[in-house]
Amino acid sequence: MTNPPGRRERKKAATRQKIADTALRLFLERGYDAVGIRDVANEADVAVTTVFSHFASKEALVFEQDEDFEQRLTEAVSSRTPDEPLLPALRREIHVLVRHCTGDAAAPIWRMIEGTPALREYDDSMRLRHAESLATAIAADPGLSPTATASRAIARFVLDAYSVAREAADPEAAVDEVFRMIEAAWGAACTPQGERKADGCVSA
Repeated sequence: MTNPPGRRERKKAATRQKIADTALRLFLERGYDAVGIRDVANEADVAVTTVFSHFASKEALVFEQDEDFEQRLTEAVSSRTPDEPLLPALRREIHVLVRHCTGDAAAPIWRMIEGTPALREYDDSMRLRHAESLATAIAADPGLSPTATASRAIARFVLDAYSVAREAADPEAAVDEVFRMIEAAWGAACTPQGERKADGCVSA
């Protein structure tokens, strides 16, 4: 059983959330480029060093849930039950993430990201990092035996499913459509080395 966070951890998390919420509000009100780290610190009533102790860069303030996103993806692989297939577990998690990122409250944030080169670049690098972490989790799963190339390719396809669905007219349908293609690619990648199964590659 996971122990609940202590007072110090709760206070730290509350400060981090306050900084992120303040930064996002200022970015949306004034424009991303018009707001500096010092502006965020002053508005949140914290020191500039406190901002940087929680966020490595100004861009990271916009993607406050970056680490949580990455953890959820890897745990969809590592924490699934022994009899749960890999791709349905990942599809379910992508559905959750897409619903979160396509709500009405998220629309102005994504407009800001799409209109800001530095944020687009950060988003691209973040997705590549998430894909690498997901590939590592897939490759480490003892119930699967994909090649390193297959693991990385499928992980990138999964992250692409998130990006494509987020921009689609019907995000839920888009996730399912892309995952049907991912399942076909996963099966094809596994065929030369083992038996094709719903949960991915297994040793012959």
